[in-house]
Amino acid sequence: MNEPSPAQLTEALRGEAERLGFTLCGVVRPQPSEHMAFYDAWLESDYHGEMAYLARDDARQRRSEPATSFPRARSIVVVGHEYGNQLHRSAQDGSRDGQSGNAVIARYAGGNDYHSVIPKRLQRLLAWLDEETGREVRGRVLVDTAPVLERELARRAGVGWFGRNTMLIHPERGSYFLLGLLMVDLELEPTEPFSLEHCGTCRACLDACPTGALLGRDEVGAPVIDARRCISYLTIELKGPIPAEYRAAIGNRVFGCDICQEVCPWNERFAREGDPAYAPDEPAESLIDFAARLLDMSEKGFQRAYAQSPLARPRRKGMLRNLLVGIGNAFRAEAFDSEMELEALTVLQTALSDAQPLVRGHAAWALGQMAGVSSSTALLRARQSVESDPYVLEEIHRAMPAD
Repeated sequence: MNEPSPAQLTEALRGEAERLGFTLCGVVRPQPSEHMAFYDAWLESDYHGEMAYLARDDARQRRSEPATSFPRARSIVVVGHEYGNQLHRSAQDGSRDGQSGNAVIARYAGGNDYHSVIPKRLQRLLAWLDEETGREVRGRVLVDTAPVLERELARRAGVGWFGRNTMLIHPERGSYFLLGLLMVDLELEPTEPFSLEHCGTCRACLDACPTGALLGRDEVGAPVIDARRCISYLTIELKGPIPAEYRAAIGNRVFGCDICQEVCPWNERFAREGDPAYAPDEPAESLIDFAARLLDMSEKGFQRAYAQSPLARPRRKGMLRNLLVGIGNAFRAEAFDSEMELEALTVLQTALSDAQPLVRGHAAWALGQMAGVSSSTALLRARQSVESDPYVLEEIHRAMPAD
């Protein structure tokens, strides 16, 4: 059997990738990164926040040389897996203005964890290459499992350009897709890269970002984000308290944020239904019910319940932190009727006694948003009399009404 030419293999591979659900697919050589000067400047500005793993010397070196993640690699297959099946859910639930009592979860995270979905399909693509070439193709699947600048590789492979919101945007698909890599010891024909960005003068994402995390393009045209302000960072990556100055802006978003994508004209015009694997099993849950359910769980119980979900990443205390901020914002926006208010007070009272200081502190903040509700002050005073954690005491002090 004669092995197909690199061009023939690439064409056939893209067809097989689409059959496996990867509507976007390209090929690139494992060449050194062209973005390290920008990456280093971004790190030097501390825009990565607490994500110290991004700044490790060994990880930085590996990002500069993609081939270090698989030294035998001769080609890298880049795929995009669409999750845009919740096209209108966030807006309907009030994600942009925080006026809803429902918890809003980023669209990619409503169903199965992409870390388990994409690798299985890429392994099937690798097996297909074995059959197509008549030999064992050596390869490595990467889905956030190695220090690689995936978006740079994806742009070079023609999967999209860097939008002002730092997301990759495809002119016929928008940006609601996740990336996966398959590095192989096989020569494939590279696909045409995106050499230009097509955002034009549009700045909808910059104007819509509630926390001002998007900083526009730098002097060479690269989009810049201060992760420390990004709602996705604040609700997922940040381990400690959410800075008080950003809590109101988070609204009812309890895991991630899609605002900069929701306002993008390319998504409004071209985003399509995503893979069913990412579709939520249930409709949006109320902030109160969600928090009450987690308060009844241990950390082990939480990890068991969310083992197949991205929501496991912030852990129980992180998700409760986010939900309590959402409840506080809903109180301030008067999103609760009197019956729901009583239910929320019960949840907050329970949260004030939680074993985790992070949960107790954000419960105190949420109670502080209940202007005019005398019982909230009574709950705060009662907790203050027995609390010993300095952080929680500070949150209680700031939440108490001025005398």
